[in-house]
Amino acid sequence: MSLSKTLLLGIIAGVTILAGLPIGRLRKPAPSLRILLNAIAVGILLFLVWDVFSHAWEPLDAALIAVHAHTGGLGPVFGYGVLFIGGLSVGLLSLVAYERMMARSAARSTQRVGPGAMSAVEADRLGRRGVASWSSARQLALMIAIGIGLHNFAEGLAIGQSAAAGEVALATLLVIGFGLHNATEGFGIVAPLAAESAAMESSSALTGGPAAVSADIDNRPSWRFLLLMGAIGGGPTILGTLIGHGFTSAAVSVLFLTLAAGSILYVVMQLLGVAAKAKRPDLLAYGLLIGLVAGFVTDAVVTAAGA
Repeated sequence: MSLSKTLLLGIIAGVTILAGLPIGRLRKPAPSLRILLNAIAVGILLFLVWDVFSHAWEPLDAALIAVHAHTGGLGPVFGYGVLFIGGLSVGLLSLVAYERMMARSAARSTQRVGPGAMSAVEADRLGRRGVASWSSARQLALMIAIGIGLHNFAEGLAIGQSAAAGEVALATLLVIGFGLHNATEGFGIVAPLAAESAAMESSSALTGGPAAVSADIDNRPSWRFLLLMGAIGGGPTILGTLIGHGFTSAAVSVLFLTLAAGSILYVVMQLLGVAAKAKRPDLLAYGLLIGLVAGFVTDAVVTAAGA
C-alpha cells in the first residue's frame, strides 16, 4: 500500500478520538452523573493498562520462550526487560515529578497574594502562563491525553507495518478497531472536565470570586482546548502510522507502550482518589463496569482482525 493511502488510514484511526471530546462541554452536570463519568473513565483507562501491558510483554515473553527452547540467548530477554522497566518507570515517575513541580508553582503564587482559594484566571493575572495556569482538572486531562498519545503511537506503528507489508485487509480492520478504541479514549480524556464548571462556580460563589459576579460565566473548556487534547491523544496515531510504514521495531513498541502504561497508571490513581471522595461505591462500580466493557468490546474488533 502506498504511503499516502497508509497515512489516510492513520488519520481515520486518529481523528475518531474527537468523538468523545464534546462530553467535556457539559454544562453543570448532576453530581451523580459527574461521579459516573469519572468512574467510566477509570474503567476505560484500566482496560488500557491491561491492553498496553499485554502487548508490551509479548516480545519479552517470546524471548523467554526462545531461551527455554534453546533457540535464543538471554540478550533479548535482558534488552526487552530493561526497556520494559525503564519505560514504565519514566512514564510513572515523570508525572509524579510534573505534579510536584506544578504544586510548587501554585504554592509560590499563593504566597505572593496571601491565603485563600485562587482560580485559574487569578493565577494568570499574577503572571502564571501556559499549563501552570490551568485548573487541576485540565492538567489531569493533559496527563491522560499524553498517556493515550503514547499508546496510540504504538497502535499507529501496527497500522503502518500492516499496510507496508501489503496486508490491506488487516490494516483496514485495525483502523476500524483502533478507531473505536480512540472514540472511547477521547471520552476518557475529558471526563474529569465534566465536573469542573460546577465545582468552580460553587467555589466562586462561596468565596466571592470572579464567577460570583455573573451567573453567565462559562467555565467549560473551550473547543480550542478540546481540539488540543485531541491532537495530543490522537495525533501520535498518524505519526506512528508514518514511521511504521517504513520501519519495524519491537523495541520501539515496547518502549512507547510501557511509557504509556506508566502514565496511565498514574492518572488512574488520581481519578480513583476523586472517586473515593464522592463516597458512592455503587456509581463507581457501575462506571468501572461500563468502561471495562466498552474497552473489551472495542478490542474484540481488533482481535477479529487477527492482530
